[in-house]
Parts: sequence; C-alpha cells; structure tokens
Amino acid sequence: MNNYLDLKNTKNFSEIDKPANVIKKGGLVLFPTETVYGIGANGLNSDAVKNIFIAKGRKQDNPLILHISSFEMLNLIAKDITDMELKLMNAFWPGPFTIILNKTNIVPDVVTGGLDTVGVRMPSNKIAFELIKQANTPIAAPSANISGKPSGTNVQDIFDELCDKMDFIIDGGNTEVGVESTVVRVIDNVPVILRPGGVTAEDLKRVAGDVKIDKHVLAKLENTEKVLSPGMKYRHYAPNSKCVLVYSDDNQKLTSKIQELVSENKNPLIISSTENISKYDVPHVLNSGSSKRPQEIAQNIFRLLRKVDSYNPDIVIIEGVKEEGIGLAIMNRLIRACEYNYIKM
Repeated sequence: MNNYLDLKNTKNFSEIDKPANVIKKGGLVLFPTETVYGIGANGLNSDAVKNIFIAKGRKQDNPLILHISSFEMLNLIAKDITDMELKLMNAFWPGPFTIILNKTNIVPDVVTGGLDTVGVRMPSNKIAFELIKQANTPIAAPSANISGKPSGTNVQDIFDELCDKMDFIIDGGNTEVGVESTVVRVIDNVPVILRPGGVTAEDLKRVAGDVKIDKHVLAKLENTEKVLSPGMKYRHYAPNSKCVLVYSDDNQKLTSKIQELVSENKNPLIISSTENISKYDVPHVLNSGSSKRPQEIAQNIFRLLRKVDSYNPDIVIIEGVKEEGIGLAIMNRLIRACEYNYIKM
C-alpha cells in the first residue's frame, strides 16, 4: 500500500507531513493514539467528518471526539471553560482524558451529534500529537473499527476491515493503554465520568476532590436518551459469538460458575486471567493477563475479543475484574461486548 507509513521502530516523524496533508485535503487517516487506533479526519470539515461515519457504519447521533495539540486549538473549538475544567485539563493532558465542553460555532454539528457540547482530548502519543500539529486542525477521530466491533489496538487486527476505506495508514505498533479515553463532563463543579478509561476515578478524585460515575457506565442507556459520549448507547466492542461476563470477589465462586457454564455448552471458549487458566478443562482458553495487573488485561482485551470468532464457539465466557482503577473501564467495555449478559455473584 503506497499510503502506508511504518513508524513502529523509529522516532523520525519527518514523513508525518504526508498523512497530515491527507487530513488537510479532507481525507481519512488511520493512526495510533496511546489508547486505541483512530480514524481521523479534519474535525472542522463537515464532509470529511461524514466520511468517518460512512467508513465505520456508525450512526450520526453518536458524537465524535476532537483531538488537539495545543490550548490555542482548544480555544478555537470550546468556550466558557470553567476553573475546574481547566484544572482537569492541566492535570491530565496530554493523555487518555476527554472532557466535554461547550462548543463554539466553528465545530460542525456532525461532530457533536447536534449537541451544543463537544468532547476534546490532547493525546500523549507522539505520532498522534505530531499528526494533529502538522495538520494544524483539530482531528475528529473515533476508534478504528467497524461500528460495534472491538476497537483496534494494532494495525494488523483492523487492516482487512478498514484498509480500503482509508486514504492513509500510520502503523505505530501496539497501543499503550488498550481502551479508549476516559470521558468526563463537569456538572456543578464535580467531574462526572461518562466513559471510564486510562485516567481513573481515583486519579480524578485526587485532583478534583470529588468524582461521580454516570449510572450508564455499567448500565444500559435507553434508545430515547441523548448520547453525551461515544460508547454509551449502541452494541459495542462485540464479537459475533454470544458472550457472557462472570464476576465474583470470591475466586472459588467465580471459577465454579464458569465451570458450570462450560458443562452446559458444547463448544465453550473462556477468556481467563493468568491465575485461573489451569482450572478450566476446555480446549480453548485465552489468557487475558494477570488479575494482579489489570493494566495488562486492558491492553489485551480488544485483541482477544477480535480473536474469539476464529474458534467458532457456541459461547464465550469472560472472567470479569474488580470495578476499581482501570478495572472499571475494562468492565464497562466487557459488559457492552456481552450485551449486558452479566452474572455477578
């Protein structure tokens, strides 16, 4: 592929001007961030942004995030920024943190799903940051995947489904965080987590003194409710196979319940923590990582969700994790991948 830039093993970003020019001309660029890969377009060009929705098969009431490289760029797209919002941005930017702000008139409605607010993020990934800087425009970029499918954390996982829809692809290797950014809206001077991610509730509390978690982080959003953040409303992160999520603070209860589900199905597949793999007597067990290192599970989970369909299981049984730290983000993604088929004991 001619419009492909391999930056996995180099810090020489001199050729990023090529995909940056694609952005300037209204094209689509697949690029890495520290969270997941994104499909990027000029966030101030309505026609370019519409092509993101077409490429993903995404409904246009599902808002996009604008990625920026400077506070000057922020002031172009957001207004009436409060002291708390500024405090959070100074604490967590650049990084896996998106904040919902009042938008200026320059931001197209197609970016925001018709809302008067816009999600804004400054990525810490050097490739993403440099791409935005050289394109000299906010880049609208949802996760790189066909809508509803698991997000891409490396180019190889998503190349076949997206390569013919992109004008340029940047390969930056595996992403660092593995799940999408934390999305926060400040309400009555308190940050409210709409979508958990790499910046945790505990991180936010240390800076803001208080934090709330939206009830829809682990519960279903009704179709009549307005979407304030990506990843809240529709079937998301899901393989084709039926999935069930199981969690208990008591590991014996957890493994016993999973073994019970195994006995009820002919061809089950288990996504298990490293510590429990030996406890399951089934042909197909995938290792999500150590339960003692949830960051490892976050890095692996989308790759594994993409892999399970190749085994053609009649059910995928997934071990949950504790809903704290980045574990809340993992459970948010897994509950949606399992379409709320969740057993908690």
